[in-house]
Amino acid sequence: MFGGGKVKYDRAITVFSPEGRLYQVEYALEAVRRGTLAVAAKSEDAVCLAAQINISSPLMDADEIDKIFQVDQHIGVAISGLHADSRALIDYARVQAQSFRLTYDHPVRLGMLVKDVADVMQQYTQYGGIRPWGCALFFIGYDTDGTQIYTSSPSGIYRSFKAYALGKGEATAREYLRNNYSKNLEFKDLAQLTLDALKEATEEELTKDSIRLSYIKKDDKLFTMATKDEIDSFLTP
Repeated sequence: MFGGGKVKYDRAITVFSPEGRLYQVEYALEAVRRGTLAVAAKSEDAVCLAAQINISSPLMDADEIDKIFQVDQHIGVAISGLHADSRALIDYARVQAQSFRLTYDHPVRLGMLVKDVADVMQQYTQYGGIRPWGCALFFIGYDTDGTQIYTSSPSGIYRSFKAYALGKGEATAREYLRNNYSKNLEFKDLAQLTLDALKEATEEELTKDSIRLSYIKKDDKLFTMATKDEIDSFLTP
């Protein structure tokens, strides 16, 4: 950004800075980094996704705060960044997944669905009068390629991971995953890893009310939200 009478390169999404940067996209990525933390990890037999929720007031009903959503029977997604933007993209992903199932009588592959969502996000980085999506989506799924983890960012980039973290404290959580992840983990150890990464990167004390945990097992290939009792069993030493 430049001061004085020079152009402010962060005022329009369609204007590149002299360094080739789109500042509005970078601001959207900062909104993602300020969101509550989500962590995912996969093995050959299961994939787990854990997320922290922000209970900003004791008057809030924590049970009604959503951080992880179901997209299809075999796909789930966590959000980081602006929740309103995220819900709109999740609704779009649900329609695309159901449309594919209706057309081909087969569940959509997660990689195809994420690319479709990422294409929509990318379009909002190149037209005047709009702004980038202020969120990132964190997908887990089980399809013909096995267990899957994908992320899509406001820039339109999407990537596949074995284990990853998004949100506030993501650098610490990613470092914990790098040091402790193994592709041969059993389901219980996998779930424990995601929650331990959350605890490692979060300053607040985590409880069964402030965490959401979901998983998909190879046995049934169904997206499942863990109960509070299940979460408590992993949090209790």
